[in-house]
Amino acid sequence: MLWLKKSTVALGTALAVLLALSWIGLELDVTKFAAAANIVVFLRNDWLPPDWSVLGDAVRLSIDTLMIAFLSTFFALLIALPLSFLAAGNVATPWLRGAVRAFLSFLRSVPEIVFGLLFVVAVGLGPFPAVLAILLHNVGVLGKLVSELVEAADPAPQEALRAAGASRGMEALYGILPQIAPNVVSQYFYRFEVAIRTSLILGFIGAGGIGQQLFMHFKIFKYAQVTVDVIVIMALVLLADALSAWARRKMI
Repeated sequence: MLWLKKSTVALGTALAVLLALSWIGLELDVTKFAAAANIVVFLRNDWLPPDWSVLGDAVRLSIDTLMIAFLSTFFALLIALPLSFLAAGNVATPWLRGAVRAFLSFLRSVPEIVFGLLFVVAVGLGPFPAVLAILLHNVGVLGKLVSELVEAADPAPQEALRAAGASRGMEALYGILPQIAPNVVSQYFYRFEVAIRTSLILGFIGAGGIGQQLFMHFKIFKYAQVTVDVIVIMALVLLADALSAWARRKMI
């Protein structure tokens, strides 16, 4: 018990030191909150009332954003699912597991905006580079997450199949996949929600969707139109969250 108390004190001290160093290193100044009233004036004078003339374009482009997120995440899952088994220690050999995990780590380490810039140069402006950029990054993320689900699966069904003479592929297909399927779907919808937000950022580099319109309105100081874009984006995110929650309930 004494050892536990000392560890807790040491951990708390280390955390306090890290917080202090981070605060000082970033030169944060809380007195700047005194100027927060300027934000209210800015919003009242320039953002309101909303310019609803762009609502139709915003809704149409938000559908493009939704399709970008859906396609990129769906195909990412199709690619990541077999890779995740190859990255799992209870399925793949050590050398293959290490190689696949290194590949997935590389995809995760490259931000979507970097992939997007590369694909804009390669395939031009529009939604296609956004789909490819989010797809590659999501392959890395979903591959990592699903591989951990595979490793945490109950080994009993696998052992029973192995005793019956099943191959490793059959063990994965019938002994592991049915166990992890609900969690895989849950991870898919989580990444789908993230992809919606990511596609908004990629719109800033000309990758289509409502993010691109939002950037253009900011660039030409049409803040009343930005307000409409933000309202539509909020509705889109809420819709995606509701769909994800509904799908998760159906999987339980």
